[in-house]
Amino acid sequence: MSSILTNNSSMVALETLRNINRNLETVQNEISTGKKVASAKDNASIWAISTVMSTDVESFKQIGDSLNKGNATVGVARAASEQITGLLQDMKELIVDAQQDLNDSDRAKIQEDVAAIRSTITNIVNGAQMNGQNLLKGTDALKVLASLDRDTAGDVKPAFISVNRVDLSTAAGTDAEAKATDDAGYISTETEVTTEDTAKEDGAAGTITVTGDTDGTIDQDSTTTLTIKGGQIAVGDKWAFSVGGADIEVVAEEGDTTVTIAGKIRSAIDDATTTNLGATTGGVDADDPLTEDSTIIITATGGDATFDTSTIETTYSKGVIEAEGSVVIDIVGGTVSEGDTFTVNVGGEEITYTAADGDTQAEVAAGLKSRIDAAEIEGLSTEVGEDGDNATLTLTASDAGSIDVNLGALASTNVAVAGGGLAALSTLSVSTAAEATTALGTIDDLLDKAISAATTFGSGQKQIEGQNEFVQNLVDSMTSGIGSMVDADIEAASAKLQALQVQQQLGVQALSIANSAPQTLLSLFR
Repeated sequence: MSSILTNNSSMVALETLRNINRNLETVQNEISTGKKVASAKDNASIWAISTVMSTDVESFKQIGDSLNKGNATVGVARAASEQITGLLQDMKELIVDAQQDLNDSDRAKIQEDVAAIRSTITNIVNGAQMNGQNLLKGTDALKVLASLDRDTAGDVKPAFISVNRVDLSTAAGTDAEAKATDDAGYISTETEVTTEDTAKEDGAAGTITVTGDTDGTIDQDSTTTLTIKGGQIAVGDKWAFSVGGADIEVVAEEGDTTVTIAGKIRSAIDDATTTNLGATTGGVDADDPLTEDSTIIITATGGDATFDTSTIETTYSKGVIEAEGSVVIDIVGGTVSEGDTFTVNVGGEEITYTAADGDTQAEVAAGLKSRIDAAEIEGLSTEVGEDGDNATLTLTASDAGSIDVNLGALASTNVAVAGGGLAALSTLSVSTAAEATTALGTIDDLLDKAISAATTFGSGQKQIEGQNEFVQNLVDSMTSGIGSMVDADIEAASAKLQALQVQQQLGVQALSIANSAPQTLLSLFR
């Protein structure tokens, strides 16, 4: 049956031509792009795998750059340590010469040569850096990015080659010690003590107040009472003043309370050589030394006694910030050393800040503030300020109540600085026969360190070079693998293109024949 409405042959020919054109478009894309999988729609799984592999290839190229930089860094250290080894050998020859019986002028010349070599070694150590990395100073290992390890779950972790630093610096070490109060970078808590019959504004424990004769003398048969405000006493707290021509000073020790401090002050007065005091009587009136005041009663006998109120000095560390009161901590101007520690106990929380390299007083104060704020002590606020070369940290209690504060032993502490691996060079001398003998043993130890450093860096450099070669081969292998998955076979694509072009021509002709079939129906109506 024939129909002028539906041409089945034409539809079949049209669909065939469409398929041929789609295949032809695919082959043309392969030839133009050079890839059989150019996007996710071509083959989703292959495209995903190849894309991950391609990013890995680029990552490994960056790793190659890291290995090259690491190789150069270790190479500089190796060359420097080998040169230092040679210089130490030269120095050993000089020291061997110094074992002879020489006059002072000859020894002086040898010592000059030794000093010159030592200076050269110092310059080499300081200059043996690459991109800011110096493996002849410090102790931390150099980590060189060597690979990216991907597990079966697809997770990636970096892998490193670690090359140990070997300290060959010639600087001498320093011991750790607490900075004295005249050094820079310490916390000051000292405040002048008045002779008024009032405690300090911050109500600190141990504050001395004076009642009785306070005009510079104690009249005959009269008394002056020193009152030590009750509260926690800390080791190192100090009370000092002048009475009866004698200087009195008491420093708190472990376990002292206001009661024991009052007793020590009384005993110090009794033991001192004083004028017109004769026997002094002291009283301690405290039921609870942590809360009650303690008193020392000084009595003049045989005449008036001097009492110099202007010399009263109290250095205290523990007490209370009263409600709406404040304590100001001064960070004294000067150079703050890396590793200096600053500690304060507030509200039962011990807060410590350790200075970093280059810290200023303001940064120390800000560091303490941030740590105090992080402790979230209820009712406490902090504020940092600057006063010339000094910085201040103000601790203020709210009107809700008082807050315990321990400002004891706040002088910052310098950390110990270890000497360099060749620090013995700083004191090595052949100026005398005895020193030359000692130097001979010392130089052998230093040579061993330099040789060990050269071998350490040599082994590390060889490991880095081997890993770098592997990474290059891995990049080549992965690139080849990606190509086998996504690259087009140009020869096959060319042959397929020609075949599809012929099919396209035939499809066009078949469609033309199918479209002309209804024309034959017109002959039936003639």
